[in-house]
Amino acid sequence: MLQISPAKQVMIWLTVVVGLMLAMPNGFYGRVEGHNDATAMGAEDNSWPSFLPSGLVNLGLDLRGGAHLLAEVHLEDVHEARIEALWPEVRNALAEQRDIVGFVERIEGGALDVLQVRISQPEALEQALEITRGLAVPIQTLTGVGSTDLDVSGQGGVITVRLSEAEIAAVNERTMQQSLEIIRRRIDEVGTREPTIQRQGAERILVQVPGVGSAQEVKDIIGTTAQLNFQPVVSRTGDPSQAPGSGNEILQDVEDENIFYILERNPVVTGEELVDAQPDFDQNGSAAVSFRFNVSGARKFGDYTLENIGAPFAIVLDDKVISAPTIQSHIAGGSGIITGNFTVEESTNLAVLLRAGALPAELTFLEERTIGPELGQDSIDAGKIACIVAGIAILVYMFLSYGLFGVFANVALVVNIGLIFGLLSLIGATLTLPGIAGIVLTIGMAVDANVIVFERIREELRTAKGPARAIELGYEKALSSIVDANITTFITATILFVMGSGPVRGFAITLGLGILTSVFTAIFVTRAIIAIWFARTRPKTIEV
Repeated sequence: MLQISPAKQVMIWLTVVVGLMLAMPNGFYGRVEGHNDATAMGAEDNSWPSFLPSGLVNLGLDLRGGAHLLAEVHLEDVHEARIEALWPEVRNALAEQRDIVGFVERIEGGALDVLQVRISQPEALEQALEITRGLAVPIQTLTGVGSTDLDVSGQGGVITVRLSEAEIAAVNERTMQQSLEIIRRRIDEVGTREPTIQRQGAERILVQVPGVGSAQEVKDIIGTTAQLNFQPVVSRTGDPSQAPGSGNEILQDVEDENIFYILERNPVVTGEELVDAQPDFDQNGSAAVSFRFNVSGARKFGDYTLENIGAPFAIVLDDKVISAPTIQSHIAGGSGIITGNFTVEESTNLAVLLRAGALPAELTFLEERTIGPELGQDSIDAGKIACIVAGIAILVYMFLSYGLFGVFANVALVVNIGLIFGLLSLIGATLTLPGIAGIVLTIGMAVDANVIVFERIREELRTAKGPARAIELGYEKALSSIVDANITTFITATILFVMGSGPVRGFAITLGLGILTSVFTAIFVTRAIIAIWFARTRPKTIEV
């Protein structure tokens, strides 16, 4: 067992070399990061050789600085939007039975999440309720099995429609998941590194973005709703107090604050039907945004333009009219271009927001902090000192306790640290202060396996066995103890990773990877070094 075949030696040292090569870019962090950023932007950069690995251990918010935001999602906005969209359906369904229920009108001024409809023939209330309940659909969730999305009641010729409790719960869950995904897509598209985006409680989202200059930069990206609608124009006016009328709304022109458009409230096509948006230039060379609809949106857009040639058509972004061109011809194919007084940067950001999709509800930022990089540098310096002190103490202890074998263990310890950073770089992990604590703990634990092996070798030497046999039995008898001890710790790290979040997961990752590399270096690297030494020196006696 002491003899290691050449093939195994090659595999062991090849693994070590690859791991150290993956870790090497972290020793040139600034150069490699600049190279990676330039490459991501499509620029040519020769500051780092392209044939070398360029993966880095990402630094967390507490090490690098950045922005910390806590946002609250206005879930009630979605409930109100659902009720608003329900009114045309109820109106049309009841209008088909006008001979029975009479005329239908909406009662304004009530709660925004409740739809109240009055029919002119109260004696037909039961028939009207039956028609309205027919609009309800089953809820497709495990918790809402057997329930429908609407609660419909009536009294005195007035029909009241609300979202059911099961539907509210389902809508809230969908809204939070959609908000999380859209925020993540928006932040990822602008190239920030390893953001932390987590749900907190029922209606809050935590956003931490390392490496940005201020919290306002992040707010500018995720705080914009980018709600795009294409709405028919009723008329244009300079008087904002003019009543828009039933089913209409009045919105301001984004370029001229003195111009207002009266628009039909229900859009022909919405931004939800966009499949792509890219920064572009119009025929005059000005910055613009080109867009493309999905099949459903393209059909609706094409049909409307075919039937309304010569009529104005408003492009509405975030409740402001950015353009109101006249339809000159049938627009088939479902693609077009949005023009305005955009800069190139504005058109690029708008395209990012439109591609990511509109936030389903408004966000309110309850907490925002900008963490300066100097705080992170202090943490890095403190972490370095902790690692160096722990490392030196262990190196000295191992040398004093086990002599030459302690030196072999120390070499394996240095390799072990390099392999940890290599694995962290390979998986693109984020290093935080708890992660540094995990590395420091790993440094202390890394020599445990070697201590067990060396103590076993000492025991075998006391029974007057030869050096080769003592080393062989030492590794054989220590193997089960090493595996058992590290498996239990690895299970703990796995539980921390699965059940924890944020810094706890960072600690679990470094601890878990440290266990793997520690076992590898103790069982394979140290033994390979001892085997090479023993094959060359052939000592008659050894001191451990």
